[in-house]
Amino acid sequence: MRIGFDAKRAFNNRTGLGNYSRFVLNALQTFAPQHECLAYTPKIKAGFFDDFPTKDLHLPPSQNKLYGAWWRSYGLPKTLSKDHVQLFHGLSNELPSGLGKVGIRSVVTIHDLIFLRYPELYPAIDRFFYRQKFKKACEQSDSIVAVSEQTKRDIVDFYGISPQKIRVIYQDCHQAFQRIVSTQEVLLKHNISTPYVLCVGTLEARKNQLRLTKAFAQANLQEAQLILVGGKTKFQAEIESFIAKNHLENKVKILNNVPFSDLPALYQAARVFAYPSFFEGFGIPIVEALHSGVPTLGATGSCLEEAGGQGAIYANPLDENDLSEKLAQLWTNETLRQTLIANGKAHIQQFGAQRIATQLTALYESLT
Repeated sequence: MRIGFDAKRAFNNRTGLGNYSRFVLNALQTFAPQHECLAYTPKIKAGFFDDFPTKDLHLPPSQNKLYGAWWRSYGLPKTLSKDHVQLFHGLSNELPSGLGKVGIRSVVTIHDLIFLRYPELYPAIDRFFYRQKFKKACEQSDSIVAVSEQTKRDIVDFYGISPQKIRVIYQDCHQAFQRIVSTQEVLLKHNISTPYVLCVGTLEARKNQLRLTKAFAQANLQEAQLILVGGKTKFQAEIESFIAKNHLENKVKILNNVPFSDLPALYQAARVFAYPSFFEGFGIPIVEALHSGVPTLGATGSCLEEAGGQGAIYANPLDENDLSEKLAQLWTNETLRQTLIANGKAHIQQFGAQRIATQLTALYESLT
């Protein structure tokens, strides 16, 4: 089968949607070589996904930026038809218009509908385009991949889509987190010399790092630091203000612009990983932590319990006392720590690339 993929995120985004796109394409190339995967993107940033075969990479006929954006949304079906593509998979919540008119079946992956649950967290212009693209893709696709049961429930609740049209297919994290690495050089680079609680994620209100910082201060863990790793937003100023007012400069460290190559070491050297986001589509940082063998604290209320299973404990993300108590448990209770590490290693087996590739190819074959 010839399968086309919307690969814009794979070649232009270093975080969530890009990681998912690269994971899917790599998994299919490795474990489903009987199918030909063609990646379509309006542009490429240097250094992204260098191992994808260039013969299977397709760019718009014109390098004009505006044409590339139009081509991805409207001109792509004609290109796919010329390339004899039988099925197209939109990996990042959207599909080009007109696939049905050229006889190409379609699958779309929906990662989350957080913009509908928490519209105040998104600019109005983003919400406008998301509303148009996400709903249209769900209605026009032949099948929908949801990255969690939580996302499946949201698609049914918000869009009225039949549950039978939706398949829950998980994802794994990058294979870099599945290898043991040396940590000393990375810790020295970032001036980390004491045991620490790690949190990785864009510094934004939904990720809940301010409440985590307050809970960490309340827990008063002996000889501990809190290391917050993530892209900087305006929300970071609120965290920095709390740190300054409470004289926590030596206890809480914020690291922006951390290279991806440093992350496995930061995870593996952590004593505890905390991810108290109050709503996610799946929660890949939880999976990264379980692969890294780190006792993990997640949050109740969305899908993080799917991501972590019995490999993590969970707190109410809106309750500082609960977060603080759970942090203290993970820091001091060695029996609990070792149990979680073992449970986590077992839990993540269901997210393996081979299993995901098998599930995706079964879905594709059922549609053609």
